[in-house]
Amino acid sequence: MSAALQQPSREDFAALLEESFRTSEISEGSVVKGKVVAIEKDVAVIDIGAKTEGRVALKEFAGPNRDQTVVVGDEVEVYVERIENALGEAVISRDKARREESWVKLEKAFEAGERVNGTIFNQVKGGYTVDLDGAVAFLPRSQVDIRPVRDVTPLMGVAQPFQILKMDRRRGNIVVSRRTVLEESRAEQRSELVANLEEGQVIDGVVKNITEYGAFVDLGGIDGLLHVTDMAWRRVNHPSEVVTIGQTVKVKIIKINHETHRISLGIKQLLADPWEGIAARYPVQAKLKGRVTNITDYGAFVELEPGIEGLIHVSEMSWTKKNVHPGKIISTSQEVEVVILEVDQVKRRISLGLKQTLQNPWEAFAEKHPVGTEVEGEVKNKTEFGLFIGLENDVDGMVHLSDLDWNRPGEQVIDDFKKGDVVRAQVLDVDVEKERISLGIKQLAGDPFAEAGELKKGQIVTCEVLEVKDGGLEVKIVDTDLSTFIKRNELARDRADQRPERFAAGEKLDARVTQFDRKARRVTVSIKALEVAEEKEAMAQYGSADSGASLGDILGAALNKAGKK
Repeated sequence: MSAALQQPSREDFAALLEESFRTSEISEGSVVKGKVVAIEKDVAVIDIGAKTEGRVALKEFAGPNRDQTVVVGDEVEVYVERIENALGEAVISRDKARREESWVKLEKAFEAGERVNGTIFNQVKGGYTVDLDGAVAFLPRSQVDIRPVRDVTPLMGVAQPFQILKMDRRRGNIVVSRRTVLEESRAEQRSELVANLEEGQVIDGVVKNITEYGAFVDLGGIDGLLHVTDMAWRRVNHPSEVVTIGQTVKVKIIKINHETHRISLGIKQLLADPWEGIAARYPVQAKLKGRVTNITDYGAFVELEPGIEGLIHVSEMSWTKKNVHPGKIISTSQEVEVVILEVDQVKRRISLGLKQTLQNPWEAFAEKHPVGTEVEGEVKNKTEFGLFIGLENDVDGMVHLSDLDWNRPGEQVIDDFKKGDVVRAQVLDVDVEKERISLGIKQLAGDPFAEAGELKKGQIVTCEVLEVKDGGLEVKIVDTDLSTFIKRNELARDRADQRPERFAAGEKLDARVTQFDRKARRVTVSIKALEVAEEKEAMAQYGSADSGASLGDILGAALNKAGKK
């Protein structure tokens, strides 16, 4: 071998040195491969080339699901923070190298919408930290599971898939979700399970949860809702009356919504429908017993047999208690006798009556108190059109204003009565259908017009002055119960004598009947009419208009003649 080959020239050496520097060039902020050359206590000495070594703590090689064992000769990737520090060593990091590598992979997975594997390793405020092969992500508490999880301990340290929800490299933030993965898996599983189910199918399931409105039944990986109204033909107040958590039940699939994957289940559909042939079993007007199951503002429901309920509407509860809450008449669980009023098999409704089991109090009153009967009762109320009188069996009768008094206006007479007074009255009419009883008080005293005998227009009657007023006299016709009013201008023929003060209460006087109408119940009398009639009679008997005799002479002669008889 020649000396030239054994001894490189200065130029060759310079070229080799430059090549050496170029191949081993290391820049800060990069990830490079290094070789473990020594293990000293809790650090590993790593040669990263270019005659440069750095130290990495052994704990950086540890992590969830990662072996922390490292031995001399192992090749590892490290992150170069500084090429040389004050000790002439490189500042390197295994954690940062792994994190840098992970970020690149995670960004690709995030952009592609792919799941990533990680391990929950610590609990922090509001959630948990997840190791994504070196990169640390935040798992909010709400994203751990589909349903709230009280204890996450069984999930910690277990490698499992996550979905990246958010990434911010500048801030070093990663937010992941385990719930999204479970929901997607569950949706896939539900789709597969739902595809194998059919409406009308009968299947066994396990009661998983109970709510106010029903129960959720596990059908082998997918839940169906068993609504409270589909548990039994009878009324079910709460699902716990029929099923319990963990119970195996046989259910029928009523409906499947393939878009929402919701499944409706039923138990009562497996039993015979008690409403079939209901009309034959419960004929209208039939009387039977039942148990009150529920009371509302508008009535009460009565169970006639398991699965069959009827409604007693509030209007059919009592004959007399009209504005009372049903709960004040009957109570829940009470056994009552009812009458079938109507049956509608299509609408699954039965109308019941409670009051129909008792005699109609208006019918009973009419039987016991026919028209003309005298009754007694307490004044319950006063209105602008009359009095309401409380009678037996909680029924009321009404005395109209026009039936209070024969002579005085009802508006005046009603003031003579007060609430609580016990009065007597006569039954005038009973309308059972309209539930009305008409009473009269004035009828007890008799009708003065009916008892007035043969009183007629033109008849001369004797009247007793009851009261002297400015406008005339209030008088009563003697031997009758009729009273009337003589106006001032009817007190005398001569205007000078038309003065009420000429008369006194208790004084008797004669007058002529000018009107007597039994139908209109009207009678009027007049002193003036009597004087005019007497004058005409005297003129006809004792003189004429041209005889020259004065009226006084004629009347005097007539009076003298009458006195001699």
